[in-house]
Order: sequence, then C-alpha cells, then structure tokens
Amino acid sequence: MSEENTTLNEEKPTTPKKYYDYISVGNRTPQTAYFVQQHDKTRMLLELITPLKDKQVLLIVKSKKSAEKLQTLLKEKEFNVLNVNGNHRASQIEDAQTAFNAKDLKILITTDRIFETMELKNVETLINYDLPFEAPDYFKGLRTVDETGNAISLIDPQDEGQLETIELMMKCEMKEEELEGFEHTNRAQTQVKDKSKKPRHKKVAQRAKRKAEIKSKWVPAKEVDETPKEDT
Repeated sequence: MSEENTTLNEEKPTTPKKYYDYISVGNRTPQTAYFVQQHDKTRMLLELITPLKDKQVLLIVKSKKSAEKLQTLLKEKEFNVLNVNGNHRASQIEDAQTAFNAKDLKILITTDRIFETMELKNVETLINYDLPFEAPDYFKGLRTVDETGNAISLIDPQDEGQLETIELMMKCEMKEEELEGFEHTNRAQTQVKDKSKKPRHKKVAQRAKRKAEIKSKWVPAKEVDETPKEDT
C-alpha cells in the first residue's frame, strides 16, 4: 500500500456506534422526576406544561379517561392539543401522527398502547403523566427524545416501585426536582409504604432522606407509621 493511501486511511473519520439499550438511552437523555400526589397531578402538569406551549410535547397517560380529561382541560386553557386512545379509529390516530410530525399539532396525548403503533418525530419534551404499567415501556417513550429533548415524570406514591425498577434497568437515577411555589394539598395517602424495610446501602439511604424531605410537604404526618413493624 502506498504512503498516500495509508495516510488517507488514517485520516478517515470513524463514527462511534450508537446503542439503544436501557443503560445507553437512560444515560444520554435528561430526565426529571417530580414527586406529587395523584390528586395534585393535574395542577402540577399545568404549571410544567405552560412554558412549553410552543414546544412539541408528547404526554403519555395510563388510561383513556385520563387522556380525554386532560385534553378537555388543556383545550380550555387554549393549548393546541389532541388526544388519541383506543376509542379512536386507525385513521384518526394516523391523522394525529401526521399533524404532530408536521408541527401543526403541538401537544399529543396518548396511552402507551397507542403510542406503540405510532412513529413520531420532533418530540422535544416527553411528559409521563403516569409511569407505564410495564417498566420496559418507559424506554419506548424515552427513545423519542433520545439526545434531542428531555423527559419529565410525575411520580405519585403508587409509582415509586416502578421508578426504582426503571432506575435499576438504566443504572442511573432521575434528577429529582421540586416545582418552585407549588402548593401540595394535604389529602390522606391511600397507601402507606412499609417503613421497616432497611435501605440496601448508604446511597439509597441518602436518597430516601431526600425523598422524605420532599414528601413531608404533602404527606400527612398522622398517615405515616414510623414504628418499625415486627416480623410475624
């Protein structure tokens, strides 16, 4: 091989391979978790989504009922929004996909199952109003904003176990933030976690303390049993 060819081969740029496994996608994509009780989620969503009015937002919910309710609420606030769920025809879902990809539609609300059938482009912010029933489904949404946008998740007490599973799968933690000025109402929890379980290691203990500080603003003290339970 000539010296000239050798030099050309050495100077040829190489493109690093991009991986789409849970760990790679999770570490590439900015993710934020906000802890909130279920009955306060709608108010928090409004505060989070208002600054994103001109962005391409994908809002994922667990149920058709939630999708319909949030569409009504956001339309009343004059958002450019549409929901598609299992009650819609395939042609309606396709029309919504086309409008969103063309940026004629700004906020698309859908369920995990319908989202699986769509090919969405230009998603700038993914909002998980609910975490999905199955942890792997979380990453299907995350890939839509991989390296191009960010993901926000609203975590209620029932979602905490799923959050831990997702974080274990991607080997990193979501950034936990509080919404400045947001007032959590003091409705009683429907489910109290077992406080007798010991943290697995120091890092988990520190994180549990941070969570407790956030939750102290909305979990009624009388609802939490701090007395360790004896094994039976």
